[in-house]
Amino acid sequence: KDDRSRFWRLYKRVAKEHDDKFLERCNSDMGIMLIFSGLFSTVSTTFIVALESNLSPDPNDTTHVLLTQLVQIGLGNFTAAWSMSASSWSLSTASIRIQCIAYASLSFSLLAAFRVVLGK
Repeated sequence: KDDRSRFWRLYKRVAKEHDDKFLERCNSDMGIMLIFSGLFSTVSTTFIVALESNLSPDPNDTTHVLLTQLVQIGLGNFTAAWSMSASSWSLSTASIRIQCIAYASLSFSLLAAFRVVLGK
């Protein structure tokens, strides 16, 4: 019985050392993953903000058309003022796809960061 208790004490000590090293390594890996996913989220957000202007028409074009109409009305040329139309802006399919990919990338990055926080 003495050999068995000594074996289990030795086993417990070796297993605890092994588990402590494993947890320390995993904890440092989780910290690295958290930093990486945070930085990647920041970069993704920056790209999304930069590409946001592609999702709406240029307000300068609308302002230009409205000012031109006001000048035409001021000159008394009503038919020319109402015949002008706003710019024919359309959203491209490529722009929509790029935005979808950017938002998916941001979502997965934030999900990874959330899972790392839960793992820590």
